[in-house]
Amino acid sequence: MAERCPTLDALRLSRRDALLGAGALACAQGFGGAALADETILARPIPHSGEMLPVVGLGTAVNFDVDADPGKRADLKRVVSALAAGGGTVIDTSTDYGRAEEVVGDLVAELALRPRLFIATKIRSGTDARTAQQEFERSLKRLRTDRVDLLQLHNVADPHQSLAQLRDWQAAKLCRYAGVTSTYRRDYPAMEAIIRREKPDFVQVEYSLGEREAEERIIPASVEAGAGVITALPFGRASLFAAVRGKALPDWAKEFGAQSFAQFFLKFLLGNKAISAVIPGTNKAEHMTDDLGAGRGRLPDEAERARMLAFWQSLN
Repeated sequence: MAERCPTLDALRLSRRDALLGAGALACAQGFGGAALADETILARPIPHSGEMLPVVGLGTAVNFDVDADPGKRADLKRVVSALAAGGGTVIDTSTDYGRAEEVVGDLVAELALRPRLFIATKIRSGTDARTAQQEFERSLKRLRTDRVDLLQLHNVADPHQSLAQLRDWQAAKLCRYAGVTSTYRRDYPAMEAIIRREKPDFVQVEYSLGEREAEERIIPASVEAGAGVITALPFGRASLFAAVRGKALPDWAKEFGAQSFAQFFLKFLLGNKAISAVIPGTNKAEHMTDDLGAGRGRLPDEAERARMLAFWQSLN
């Protein structure tokens, strides 16, 4: 089976090359960072509650699975600091991401940011109730918290999967919202059935400019169920950056405030009003600041999104 996540080296090299090729690294550190940080990041209401959620967050797969190396931890601490400083709140992690939960818990505690953040994690779907309980208790311990904001069943594959246990934990105030996820296309029929029957608070699905299959049934089903949508892999496992390596950002992208290809890719997703939040992953604070810029200023309208898609298709 193909690897589901890019390697850390692939993420680092692909994005670096794309930024340099577009001449956008200076924007990320200058106008795309400091200047845009003065603008308020866009927030959208969570459909089932009306709570406002900033539209750009942070994913932790691969990048946050690190050991106790002080340098690596310091880099990630700066990423979390940049997220909070830029107005973001969502940090998404999982029991399946190695040491990521533990690292998130440690850094959030060191920075004393827990009250300001929206922490989401995932437990494996398809396990028995006792195993799920143990897994969730371990997550809370690793994250150094007595509750999470969002608990998700990860990579659901059984159309009969129930959210009853998560709803019980909601009632006990151990999680505020319940959701389901998958980045496997083969799981989408099961995922759709669960969404329509269980009406989760959130759905997390793979969605990027280069991978739009979720638009066909998963996102519409989520909208009908009143679920917020979080986009996993918004940079397409680094494939989007690889495609634009050495290319210039189109001048017309500045009409809706995109100052880098990262912002271009994220604004395309956020132009879809069904999307509650995008969660790009990074281990560099300057990339986090750049990503947050996608949630500031105007978003592309449908005509502009069509132009963005045409530009992407012209590269392939």
